[in-house]
Amino acid sequence: MRFVRKSERLSAILDQVGLQGTVGVAALAVALGVSGATIRRDLQTLSRNQLLVRTHGGAISNEAGDEVPTRVKAALRQAEKRAIGRAAAAFVEEGSVVGMTGGTTALELSRALAQRRGITVVTNAINIASELVGHAGIRLVLVGGIARSSYELVGPAAEAMLANYHLDIAFVGVDGLTPEEGCTTYDEMEAQTDLAFLRRASRSVVIADSSKIGRVTFARISLISGVTDVVTDRGASPEQLGALERAGVRVTAV
Repeated sequence: MRFVRKSERLSAILDQVGLQGTVGVAALAVALGVSGATIRRDLQTLSRNQLLVRTHGGAISNEAGDEVPTRVKAALRQAEKRAIGRAAAAFVEEGSVVGMTGGTTALELSRALAQRRGITVVTNAINIASELVGHAGIRLVLVGGIARSSYELVGPAAEAMLANYHLDIAFVGVDGLTPEEGCTTYDEMEAQTDLAFLRRASRSVVIADSSKIGRVTFARISLISGVTDVVTDRGASPEQLGALERAGVRVTAV
């Protein structure tokens, strides 16, 4: 049996919490090939860092049934998000004006773009702006608005500012994506600001790991007709990806 490092175990536990909302010690011990005592120590570590809530026999998400906190999202599916970010960065041509909403996948995209030259990045995400500020090859525009816990600035002020710009390409993170319901997220105000990015762009790209494909969350950002491309990972089923393609979207799975 392969030795599983602590960092890998913690990431796997958070993956399960993010997907299911709850985890049990016994099931995790079997899945990861370690003792129940080891899993309990891992859960205690995650609990101390406020990444989940310990329960008798396991743990639950801090936000069970609602939006997963950004600090938890950042630890989920890291390899997939890095691959999506690199693939999406290949869409950006020299001289482009690039719109980027927030999210942990978009943060990986910003890291993939950090050493590029001759591009303008327009974003409403404080953490993405922090990642890119000071890079000589990038002109950075930060859109203002009401700050959310996702580090995004949203609302009418953000939308009014975006109305002044033309974007060659916009990258939007989502919490759910289906051909029938389109792109969805948890917050209605965030959805409206995300839609503003899509409407100002010649090419509109959804970047989302496979756990978002086939899901529908509270607030619609856009119908699928408002999206030209989707970049995701190979964890999505061929049936799901085929349905998106039949809806007229170009799909890149990495």
